[in-house]
Amino acid sequence: MTLEHLVANYGSFGLFVGASLEGEGIAMLGGIMSHQHLIGVWPAIIALALGSFLADQVFFLLGHGGRNSAIVRSVQGSAAGGRVVNTFNAHPDVFAFSLRFLYGLRMVGAVTIGTTDYPWPRFILLNAISALLWAMAWVTLGYVCGLAIAPLFERLSGLSHFVWAGVAVALCIAVVAVMATRRRRTQRLTMRD
Repeated sequence: MTLEHLVANYGSFGLFVGASLEGEGIAMLGGIMSHQHLIGVWPAIIALALGSFLADQVFFLLGHGGRNSAIVRSVQGSAAGGRVVNTFNAHPDVFAFSLRFLYGLRMVGAVTIGTTDYPWPRFILLNAISALLWAMAWVTLGYVCGLAIAPLFERLSGLSHFVWAGVAVALCIAVVAVMATRRRRTQRLTMRD
């Protein structure tokens, strides 16, 4: 079962689970679903914010409880972990708040903050506000994209299945290309450190 299938069949619960596992793509899907009137805007925002917030709390607590574990030490010893520690030490409150918006550092960041003496109640407050703003931004973006692509889907609805298959293949190739580019960029950054 894919995340998209879960979201399509279970609405708010699917968005909740998807936000805790994946993030931006599911949040945008929530906005598109809101535009299509499959789910309300506020239920989508609340489900996404709650799912992402709770996942961050779990990562924080894993870091707090497993400060001396081999997994946590390996995360902190990585190049990304080192950058997270340096940035966090320079601006702890700003980092805790903006963690939600730092692509690729959400889990590492929450685990790392959990290993420090940063107060958990403060992390809860900043992370809750951040998760709500994040969900509102991505649902709005998805909603706007839903507005933009609705006429396209209406025009394409009469085309044959072969054209749809071609569009699906092109989208898959584009996604793979973007992921490969990001991976290469991350590897280059890691090699530089």
